[in-house]
Amino acid sequence: MSIFSFEWDEAKNSENQKKHGVSFESAQDAFLDPKRIVALDLDHSTAGETRYYCFGEIENGIVTVRFTTRKGIIRIFGAGYWRKGKKEYEKKHQVH
Repeated sequence: MSIFSFEWDEAKNSENQKKHGVSFESAQDAFLDPKRIVALDLDHSTAGETRYYCFGEIENGIVTVRFTTRKGIIRIFGAGYWRKGKKEYEKKHQVH
């Protein structure tokens, strides 16, 4: 059981699985990584909504999760095994 609450658009989840090979169900586990990194997503944030990245380790490697929070619930927009997120995670934790 997670201490976090999550939501997402199911069509977006399907699209993400086809495009990036990661389900939003699996991406949730990045938030359970005690070494996770949360960073502002300045490129996609707006005056009305701040967006973030979570870099964390899940079963198949380091995943980047794009999300926001709405009324205390984490809304996932996208997830993938992106080089930039892996690089940030490894740099912070001196993983080689």
